[in-house]
Amino acid sequence: MRALLRVALWGVLALALAGGGLLAALRGVEYLFDEPGPLGESRTVEIPAGGGVTGIATTLAQAGVITHPLVFEAGVRLAGRGRDLKAGEYEFAPHSSARAVMESLVAGRVKVYRLTVPEGLTSAAIVDLIRDVPELKGDVGDIPPEGALLPETYHYQRGDTRARVIERMAQARATTLATLWAQRAPDLPFDTPEEAVILASVVERETGINDERARVAGVFVNRLRKGMPLQSDPTVIYGLSEGSGALGRSLTRADLGTAHAWNTYLIAGLPPSPICNPGREALQAVLHPAATRDLYFVADGTGGHRFAETLDEHNRNVRAYRRFLRDANATE
Repeated sequence: MRALLRVALWGVLALALAGGGLLAALRGVEYLFDEPGPLGESRTVEIPAGGGVTGIATTLAQAGVITHPLVFEAGVRLAGRGRDLKAGEYEFAPHSSARAVMESLVAGRVKVYRLTVPEGLTSAAIVDLIRDVPELKGDVGDIPPEGALLPETYHYQRGDTRARVIERMAQARATTLATLWAQRAPDLPFDTPEEAVILASVVERETGINDERARVAGVFVNRLRKGMPLQSDPTVIYGLSEGSGALGRSLTRADLGTAHAWNTYLIAGLPPSPICNPGREALQAVLHPAATRDLYFVADGTGGHRFAETLDEHNRNVRAYRRFLRDANATE
């Protein structure tokens, strides 16, 4: 029946041409081609390759994007765009006309997805995140080295490969680090971009507050200059958790005395590798640390930290934090 209707449509145009009514016929097709479509809300449709104009028209009609597949086919062919329609996944706006649909397919305006990778995840956690994205295909391959990926928002299309997304993250990290390293402050107590990434990963795990990152970095820079251990809990957790970055429990005093390469209570200087993938802000912070005399900081119980220049002041801040925790537990 559809084939007969298609023949009839082109027959009408032929008769119109023979009878001098082609212009009227074309105007009728154009009117239907431009009228609002039936969609009441946005809809995503996969346009397969190799279907031709007829197959695409059928797919669009079955999805409820257009009302008259024959009108779509006629409009596309009369516009001379029959070979320009591109396969892919498209999101069509409500009441898109057949012409608007054609223009989207000609332009290849496929649906774009967003993947936001939070700062401070390990490379293994980022790989797990990407493996769970249903629109991507293929395996990631080997887990990238810690600190080799840049957390930010990435755009992708259905059918993109997971390996390519990982590659883009690595390229973004390399480009960002090179740019920031070239603009770094003078006289930093580390010599290579890789060491900057290590320290930035520690800063990233110590605070998620943008306004604190440079000050936390300043504390660690001051400690490195003085040859003091960094004494960072997240580095201890990283070593104890064998790189997962999570213990599932609170650190104990015994943990702080357990020897491993990432225990910055027992070793001076930087740990041997990053402990997560730091974001741009953390990298910027360690390359432009705050000018401070602080050597200590401790949580204040509200998400931020109290900073101190002396051990006595720091101990007072620690006691204040412990009182905060006791009071909070007493009210539960």
